[in-house]
Amino acid sequence: MKIIATNKKAFHDYFVEDTYEAGIVLVGTEVKSVRLGAVNLRDSYAVIKNGEVFLMGAHISPYEKGSYFNVEPRRNRKLLLNKAEIRKLKARTEQKGYTLVPLKIYFKDSLVKVELGLCRGKELHDKRETIKRREESRKLDRIKKEYNTR
Repeated sequence: MKIIATNKKAFHDYFVEDTYEAGIVLVGTEVKSVRLGAVNLRDSYAVIKNGEVFLMGAHISPYEKGSYFNVEPRRNRKLLLNKAEIRKLKARTEQKGYTLVPLKIYFKDSLVKVELGLCRGKELHDKRETIKRREESRKLDRIKKEYNTR
């Protein structure tokens, strides 16, 4: 598994409750751009329409040597999940506060996969608490490192 891009902002803004692996429908030049790592998942999300899942707002830069084969960088892309998973996700996302957020894009063998997270939004105080905990752990690590070097 070779990770191409991660959505670090998702872990800051949401509680990730469950993850799903989905295939993604891409055209030829998009795959070449993904291989080069020209992917940005910031502010992207997934929606369920008519029993199909679509990735919205993900930016895959046009391939430099693609000429007229290139497509729109922010176009909506279909995600491939089985019907049971789609039904389960649809039921969960209809609850208040839940959404589908892509967490990473990676290669599994020669296929491009997207890790979707079923997420619940964080409140401002939750974000502050997370930051506080992270700073405390950094401080603790610094103290441990200082103690071990003596």
